Order: sequence, then C-alpha cells, then structure tokens
Amino acid sequence: MLTTAIRQLTERFTEKIDGPLLAIVLCLIALGLATLYSAAFQAPARFGAQAANVLLALALMWIAAQVHPQVFMRIAVPVFLVVLLMLVGVALFGDVRNGARRWLPLGFASIQPSELMKLAMPLVLARYFHKHEAALSFREFAVAFVVLAVPTAMIARQPDLGTALLVAATGFYVIFLAGLSWKLIAGGITAALASLPILWGVLHDYQRKRFLTLLDPSSDPLGSGYHIIQSTIALGSGGITGKGWTHGTQTHLEFIPERATDFIFAVYSEEFGLIGASLLLVLYLALIMRGLMIAANAPTFFTRLLAGSITLTFFTYAVVNMGMVSGLLPVVGVPLPLISYGGTSLVTLFLGIGILMSIQHHRALVQT
Repeated sequence: MLTTAIRQLTERFTEKIDGPLLAIVLCLIALGLATLYSAAFQAPARFGAQAANVLLALALMWIAAQVHPQVFMRIAVPVFLVVLLMLVGVALFGDVRNGARRWLPLGFASIQPSELMKLAMPLVLARYFHKHEAALSFREFAVAFVVLAVPTAMIARQPDLGTALLVAATGFYVIFLAGLSWKLIAGGITAALASLPILWGVLHDYQRKRFLTLLDPSSDPLGSGYHIIQSTIALGSGGITGKGWTHGTQTHLEFIPERATDFIFAVYSEEFGLIGASLLLVLYLALIMRGLMIAANAPTFFTRLLAGSITLTFFTYAVVNMGMVSGLLPVVGVPLPLISYGGTSLVTLFLGIGILMSIQHHRALVQT
C-alpha cells in the first residue's frame, strides 16, 4: 500500500515534467555547480547562494510546467506591462552597481527586471501574432518592432548592452518565426550596416573599447584587453583533458576576471579541457534540439512562436558567451546559461524551461 501510494504521488508530481529536457538541464546544473565551486573558492557563500537559487528555480520550473499555455497567453500583456514599469522604476531609483543602474530594490531583495523582460517579450509578441494570425501584414510586423524597441532601448541605457541584445534577440526570434519576409530582413541588415557610424557614436566609451579590443587585445593588455587575454590563456592551457577540477591555475591565481559569472566558461575549459568543453556543447545541442522538437509539435501559433523563441534564446546565450570568452565576439556581459552564477538569470531560464514543459504536456489539450 505504502509503495503504491508513493508511486502514485511521484507520478502525479512528475506527470507534467518532460523527462529528457529535465535530464539535460540537471546535467548542465551539476556541471555549473561544480565549476562555480572551483571558481568561487575564495567566496564560498556564492556557492551556497547558487544552490539555493537552483532549488528556487526548480520549484518555479515545476509550477510553470503545471500552468496551461492558454494561461500564459492571457497574462502575457499584464506581465509585459509590469516588467516595463519595473524598468521605468530602475531608471528612476534603481541601485547603481559597477557604474550601471540595473537593479530594482524591493526591500527584502533586489531584482534585475531586464532579465524578466527576456520572458515577457516573447510572451507578448507571441500573443500579438497569435491574435493577428489570420491577416499578418507589414503593419503587424512594424508594431511588433516598436514593441521590441522600447524596452530594448531602456535596457541599453542602463547601460547593459549584453542583456539588451538578448532581449532584442528573443523578440526578433518571435517576429522571424511569425513569417517575417526575407526581403524585410535583408533591408533591415542593410539599414543596420548603414547606421553603424551613428550607433558607434551612441555607444559608451567602455563599449567602444570592447569592440576595438576584440581586434587587438594586446593594445591594452592591462585594461580593456585584459579579460580576453586571460580567458584565452585559460582556454588554451586546459589542453585536451584539462588541469583537473579545482586545479586551474588561471582561476586560483585570480587571473580570470568575473570568473563566477560572465567568464565561467574559461574556468570550466581550463579545468576540464577540450573533452569537457565538447561535453558542454553536446548538452547545449541536446537542449536546443529538444526545445525545437517541442516547438515543432506545438499545436497553436502562440505556443510554436513561444517555444521556438525560448529555445533559440538558449542558443544565443551559449554562442555569445562562448564567443566572447574565446575572443571571437566583443565582451558584452552575457552569462553562460545554467552555468554562470546569478539568481534572476537562473530563475528566468528555468521559467522558460517550465513553459517548454507545459507546452509539451498540453500539446494535445490546447484548443486550436
């Protein structure tokens, strides 16, 4: 009797959880916690805080997986407006940390609303296109770009170029998957290239230095080029098999900056080498493939757009962070998904995973 009751309780608790997706995520989280333990050897409280963040994120993922996709569609606009108001609050009285105003104090804690916009944006745009699915025209795409541009500009002004680019990517993926014409895409790329001189003048001095340093890190080895130089040294010194867990010299001699957050991939690669990096790539590829399968099997326009955008956002996270750490892309402050330290970012990613699980479980129940 007791065994039967436990089995029934377990089945009821896990019936809406996608097993393959959860297995991939738990593998990534395990690698992330192991790497963070080594990276934060002088600040052990960070490891404990991240473990607590993981438990909270898992609970929120489970809750999101229980919610019907139609509920997400109904709350999309209110959620977007609340997060937009929070961004306004950040601009007016947000906390300033490291020269940037990105955090909103709530008394008991501080949150980063720009991270929440990574979910609010695809939610509201997927709902918008779902409502206009029968008659999509240039007008609908123009409105969507305006909706995307406003919060993106607000986040870029904090300044937080990395998060602004990710928010822009989450929204663009929805617009693209909704059927954006390739002619419009080509025109947009042309316009963006033509506006580069103007955009260059809008960038902050430190942001311009990041792009220049990408071309020649040795031009400022102790300044803006330091991050790239030290991270590439760590990547190369790991070799095929790595130096071993907690034995990374670049890490433990404190050469790698931001080693628990944006540059944690350098720590991971130094200690686990090419084999470990390949395993990480395989896990990310499996995560993306599973997400795309869920998107392909989603029954409604809204769920297809939402699942596709969330999945491609993971792809963008991983590619931008690894490219940044390896010196192929400018340093823009993008964390490595499910690996880097950070509470708000981790919660946002797990909520996205929970939404994917909800879409997968309810795919036969959603009314078209």
